[in-house]
Amino acid sequence: MAVTARRRPAPPLRRLLRHDRSLGFRFVAGADEAGRGALAGPLVAAAVLLEPGALTVAQRRALARLDDSKRCTQLARETLLPAVLEVARAVAVVVVGVPEVDAQNIHRANLRALATALEQLDAPADTELLSDGFRLPLARVHRNIIDGDKTSAAIAAASIVAKVTRDRLMVRLAVAYPAFGFERHVGYGTPEHLEALRLHGPTPLHRRSFAPCSQLAFDL
Repeated sequence: MAVTARRRPAPPLRRLLRHDRSLGFRFVAGADEAGRGALAGPLVAAAVLLEPGALTVAQRRALARLDDSKRCTQLARETLLPAVLEVARAVAVVVVGVPEVDAQNIHRANLRALATALEQLDAPADTELLSDGFRLPLARVHRNIIDGDKTSAAIAAASIVAKVTRDRLMVRLAVAYPAFGFERHVGYGTPEHLEALRLHGPTPLHRRSFAPCSQLAFDL
């Protein structure tokens, strides 16, 4: 009986780069954020400027598993970060603290952070600017792509930078609030986190504009 060999799926990078090269620009800049849905901790936006046609074979090999950060394991993200930083023509990171998130609301804070990150790249004129999902308050012409972190290499790279940066921040902040386990759930609404909220009440790291934090009548 003949056995048909299963073809291994192509690395994500090939598909992501194909998209960015198809845009017809020398440079592609992508922006994405991490922490938009978390109950605690800052929002982190990142932007990455790539020159897709200039990647060497070694650089493409190092980035072969580049993908939406949510599809990557923590180990994969930590491995991809130095590869992204090596190939990027520029990288910008914007950290929005909890008071600003609560004052603006998360949607406005997110849009402004993404726009600021792209602006800070100071990208050349021959650059296609991309954001993941949202139109931004940005003076330069840009394109928003639904599920952009699964579509564009530049946006996927930004998602890795934003996610790793935020996770590392939350691990450091966890030292001040050991009862909450921030180093494990990085501020998202896991059962462990919700139980700690119920027992101890919100900390200064918690977003009071978010449920369930806003529903808890605890005193700090």
